[in-house]
Amino acid sequence: MSGDRRESPPVTAGGNGVVLQDKKTAPVMVPSQRLRLHPNKDHMPESYEDLQLDFSPSVFRSLEKYLPPNMLSDSREEKVKFMRDILLKYLPHGERTRAQKHGEYRQKIISHYKPLKRELYSMHPVTFFVPSFMKAINDNTEESLRSIISEPSPGVLTFEMLQPRFCELLVAEVENFEAWVNDTKFRVMRPNTMNKYGAVLDDFGLETMLDKLMDGFIRPISKVFFREVGGATLDSHHGFVVEYGKDWDVDLGFHVDDSEVTLNVCLGKQFSGGELFFRGTRCDKHVNTGSQPEEIFDYSHVPGGAVLHLGRHRHGVRATTSGHRINLLLWCRSSVFREIRKYQKDFSSWCGECAREKKGRQRAFIAATKSELLRQDGESVA
Repeated sequence: MSGDRRESPPVTAGGNGVVLQDKKTAPVMVPSQRLRLHPNKDHMPESYEDLQLDFSPSVFRSLEKYLPPNMLSDSREEKVKFMRDILLKYLPHGERTRAQKHGEYRQKIISHYKPLKRELYSMHPVTFFVPSFMKAINDNTEESLRSIISEPSPGVLTFEMLQPRFCELLVAEVENFEAWVNDTKFRVMRPNTMNKYGAVLDDFGLETMLDKLMDGFIRPISKVFFREVGGATLDSHHGFVVEYGKDWDVDLGFHVDDSEVTLNVCLGKQFSGGELFFRGTRCDKHVNTGSQPEEIFDYSHVPGGAVLHLGRHRHGVRATTSGHRINLLLWCRSSVFREIRKYQKDFSSWCGECAREKKGRQRAFIAATKSELLRQDGESVA
């Protein structure tokens, strides 16, 4: 393990959001347009995959369980209209305009780019994942999931996930996309503010496959290990590939992600260096505080191996000293948790600094109570 290097202060990495269709004015909300406080666990949501929607289909599936009881038997079109109006209420006009432009940008790519490996664009679990991972997911118990997962440092989960064939296919697809970008001189958006090399997979047609990856495979794990940050309610994602090489211009500082849960899987190729380093989980208030010794952890990537951690777990990557490293990143988000987080002040269930402050207050209270009892005993004896 190495010391706590701070090449640059932690930042929240920006990323592409969900795609919306813009409207000049926000819909007027009436008092009756309210969701249930608790989901209807017995209700089976409809599929929205075949519709052209403003938001990811998984957002509508997740939200449907919170619809008023009298709406559960309504037509799918009525449900979509109701949920869309509610979702748009929380999105400012400027953000909707930006999202509309991004939707047009994405559609332009999809209409011109010809995929190389079409089997990637649909979810094929048996050929994508290693058998041990598939068995744990299919058994769908906490015991089965814990049997394949290691936790070498608090909040850092590691496990074997992707088959070599899938890694090869995805790398080939990304290289094909990059070649198309170079040939057409198309200006593309890079994954986030820190990565100049790589591609946003959602932008050229892989959104649906990655949505199923999050919904059917990452959310079950997050429900067990990351419930405190909405792991059971993940409903949207940002999927991309990042690339690193020797002497490449990359940001080596540590940061936090714009996600509740982040999946990071090494795709290859041959490389040395490029270790991930972690520096403790923090809320917005404490993101720049120091790291405790037990929070400092380095991890060396293995092709096909996955790392799953909180988006607020401060982390970074060391320089790649030789070769070429490519990683798949999936930022998974929960709209329910983000709404709840607006009204919280204490995050001691997952923020290391909040937890230390809470323990400090408890120790101070206990000490003050003991002191007062001793004083009262002294007075009674006197």
